Amino acid sequence: MNQQVAINPETAVVLIMDFQQRIINNVASEPDAVVTNAAAALAGARQAGIPVIYVVHRGGAFQEYAPDVELHQGVLPAEGELVITKTKPGPFSTTALDVTLREMGKDTLIIMGVATSGCVLSSVRWAVDVNYKFIVVSDACSDADPEVHRVLTGKVYPRQGTVMTTEEFLGAI
Repeated sequence: MNQQVAINPETAVVLIMDFQQRIINNVASEPDAVVTNAAAALAGARQAGIPVIYVVHRGGAFQEYAPDVELHQGVLPAEGELVITKTKPGPFSTTALDVTLREMGKDTLIIMGVATSGCVLSSVRWAVDVNYKFIVVSDACSDADPEVHRVLTGKVYPRQGTVMTTEEFLGAI
């Protein structure tokens, strides 16, 4: 989708958001594909030494514990990876994510999430507002409405950041 982008593992971090079983089952237009692509991107990032932060949603309908609010088995955190809990669609407003990223010295967010029009959109907007660079891994994101996903990843996000496929991401690292 985009020109070749250099990704510096020293300043980049993966944000994988809302890859919880219920969200994937109810919101992802292609659940198997998004999990497979996210798993491949995670494996590549880990091999390249890029840290991974998981963001899980525990507000509203996800307030009460249920087995299907857990992370999908295909994209579980590796030992030592940070898991942050949020209560709103975006990962910044109800967490210490910004402080955590700044303490880690990270300025480039590699974003994967379900839904493209929810947590991903909120992350992109917030990232731009507080001067992070971002890369959206388009096929490691999904939305209930494939057309909304297409417009966001094809027209909106590229105006302020980078959008690439899992294959392009793996090639860049």
